[in-house]
Amino acid sequence: MITTLYLVRHAHSVYSSDEWNRPLSERGTEDALKVADRLKNEKITAVLSSPYKRAIQTVEGLAEIHSLKIVLEEDFRERLLAAEPVDDFNHAIEKVWTEPSFSWEGGESNLIAQERGVGALHRVLQRYEGENIAIGTHGNIMVLIMNALDTRFDFAFWRQLEMPDIYKLSFDGLNLIEVTRMWE
Repeated sequence: MITTLYLVRHAHSVYSSDEWNRPLSERGTEDALKVADRLKNEKITAVLSSPYKRAIQTVEGLAEIHSLKIVLEEDFRERLLAAEPVDDFNHAIEKVWTEPSFSWEGGESNLIAQERGVGALHRVLQRYEGENIAIGTHGNIMVLIMNALDTRFDFAFWRQLEMPDIYKLSFDGLNLIEVTRMWE
């Protein structure tokens, strides 16, 4: 029985240090409508999301089209890079990808964040077996989950993601069988 997950990286947001409440930008709001349009014919049976506002807003239109309530899944939230904003984001993010067990003070290592994300993925695959599920999430945690399934999804892959972006992952049980990009 095939289960299909549509991992939706959130659309462009207005930067703020408030991870939980950062909203989509005007461009992000327009792109969220395109996400709903792109997935409207995919027979989605459930819409899940990170609890962060920008992820929820990115899949709201899709949930409305399918008359579904968004189910929040805490473990699809973005990885915490560090407790405080870092001086050089590019250096900080590259370091955690280069050294998967390394974490900045108060942050999650790649291994810890990946374990959290994969745990959420497995719960979804078991709970919604045979269904088509859309998941509003974030770039880093999304790629960490995908990397646990196939190492070709790495730091370089993360760097080329768009906001938003959509990847369709097909599973037979817990086994990944196919990945298809669904965004332009």
